[in-house]
Amino acid sequence: MKKAKRPARGPAAGQGSRPTMRQLAAAIEALSARVAALEPQAPVASPPAPEVKIEQEGISEEVILAISAAIAAFLGKRPRIRQIRLIGTGAWAQQGRVSIQASHALALRHE
Repeated sequence: MKKAKRPARGPAAGQGSRPTMRQLAAAIEALSARVAALEPQAPVASPPAPEVKIEQEGISEEVILAISAAIAAFLGKRPRIRQIRLIGTGAWAQQGRVSIQASHALALRHE
């Protein structure tokens, strides 16, 4: 029985398309130079957003900061929040109860 030949390794084996460490280092250096050149041109931070109108007194400043941070992370830029309202529905609570009740194994009595 003949042994199958292992493919050759190295640049001659079709791996020439994979970047070498020198090429990667050169690419990183070029990108670092581009970033350094663009940093002075970066836009200046926008003025602080006006105060958020709070309809209900139940929203603390920490919650408002957490909401604005989550929106900024999602959008990739600082949001301008004009209003935050609490919507008083019980949908989340009801879904939580359904989830908990569905996780219980109920014993069925067969008579």
